[in-house]
Amino acid sequence: MFSSSIQKYITDNNFATFTAKAIFFDMDGVLFDSMKFHAPAWTKAMNDIGIAFTEYEGYMNEGRTGHSTIDLAFNREHGRNATEAEKQEIYRLKSRYFETYGDSPVMPFASDLLQKVKAEKREIYLVTGSGQASLLDGLQVHFPGIFKKERMVTAFDVTHGKPHPEPYLQALKKSGLTPAEVMVVENAPLGVESAKAAGLFVIAVNTGPFDEKVLWDSGADIVLSSMQELYEKWDFFL
Repeated sequence: MFSSSIQKYITDNNFATFTAKAIFFDMDGVLFDSMKFHAPAWTKAMNDIGIAFTEYEGYMNEGRTGHSTIDLAFNREHGRNATEAEKQEIYRLKSRYFETYGDSPVMPFASDLLQKVKAEKREIYLVTGSGQASLLDGLQVHFPGIFKKERMVTAFDVTHGKPHPEPYLQALKKSGLTPAEVMVVENAPLGVESAKAAGLFVIAVNTGPFDEKVLWDSGADIVLSSMQELYEKWDFFL
């Protein structure tokens, strides 16, 4: 069903074969249905200090580090980067608003897919631009025995967040694998760009407010409508 997309990836990269020994998962919008909280939290925090910002921008900036998102908004509004004190204050506001929404629900079928991947004895990595403590701590609560610290790349581990390739290049280095041995599951345009810039095969699940063309234009190799569709069609990718 998806063999033509995989074959195109192999041909475009001059690989002899493609075998996914590891799956790199994004977190927000893939494992947790948390973007519906992140986006308004960013909007309220920015608006509180007089910076125009919309929830759609929150979705479009998903994957960036918090400081990078703030700098983009400040450059648009003030023509400069935010000071360290301003960044700390805005991120404090954003985190406070985020926590008022309560626990982010697990994305439907995310746990089922992770268990399937684990049963197949494929390595599982987390590659997220998030530094939200409640979500990172929640990984062990909601997905026990799945994520190991040494197989995680978060906002605390990178200088450049998505769409820069650094997060996925770090995960690739940790895995010791080649791009021909890795598959990425993303939901955000910037996350797709990051993984593609690292030379990886990307399945994008459209769990946000986007027209799927946004994800295709970001470079996704395959675009699906949900984690449920990914789970139900998983065997076709391998």
